[in-house]
Amino acid sequence: MMKRVLVGLVLLAALGRPTVPAAQAGPTASPVTYEIFAVRFGVLPQFPVANLVAGGDKDRKLDIPVMVWVLKGSDGRVVLVDSGFYEEKFVTRWKVQNFTTPAAAVSRLGIQPDQVSDVILTHMHWDHADGADLFPKATVWIQKDEYQYYTGEAWQDPKRRGGGADVDVMSKLVKRNMAGQLRFVAGDAQEILPGITCYTGGKHTFASQYVGVNTVKGVVIMASDNVYLYQNLTMHAAIAQTLDAASNLQAQDRMRTLSSASGIIVPGHDPEVFSRFRSVGEGIVQIVGDRPSSAR
Repeated sequence: MMKRVLVGLVLLAALGRPTVPAAQAGPTASPVTYEIFAVRFGVLPQFPVANLVAGGDKDRKLDIPVMVWVLKGSDGRVVLVDSGFYEEKFVTRWKVQNFTTPAAAVSRLGIQPDQVSDVILTHMHWDHADGADLFPKATVWIQKDEYQYYTGEAWQDPKRRGGGADVDVMSKLVKRNMAGQLRFVAGDAQEILPGITCYTGGKHTFASQYVGVNTVKGVVIMASDNVYLYQNLTMHAAIAQTLDAASNLQAQDRMRTLSSASGIIVPGHDPEVFSRFRSVGEGIVQIVGDRPSSAR
């Protein structure tokens, strides 16, 4: 009898309890998006188009910009794609016009060098990698195979020591690694930061990469030197400086697919970048803003 009473009391207690709703899922975090700016820090005068576009007009020359790309994240992160150059030997040898350091150029956006959180190096050529040390607090990202090749095997060939890399640039990058400020990208289609994915392909160098960036317009591709000019895309012509033309064309095709929503692929040295997009300062254009209506 006592057992039945106890069971009844338990049931009454259970029925009398207020119903506790199932746990509600917390608010879904908004995906990180980026504003994108192209920042010019100099011009290489009268550069042969045939050295940029395979099969290009051998008589045509362009004043081509040297630039870095600034990604301002909705999470507050400030990322550079490539770091440019500043060493005097490069400025003098290439007769760079209207030169300022990449750090000074980026400061026109109100960004100080120590505010840059990350630098993504697309490849090891001096004009894209020399300036990484201008941004002292940044984590530098590079393809693991690119780093290993240009700090090792590339210097074993007596006919082409370095394979196009510069010894001083590489030394600075090795020091960066020793300081714990270098991270490797482990191959293709790697999201290294929220909303930023690195892709291999193009073979501009041993393991060059390009970058897909999440924006309010969809994914925008920062091709860097895997596409030198818009002409590479319109002609479906490989870049003139590649280790594998077929790979480069395949990369171009993939870039079109990845950027199908935004329709934006940003080449590495085309002066037309600075007429296609809205100017927001001296040598600076906004490729995509923080609202759909401000991007074009």
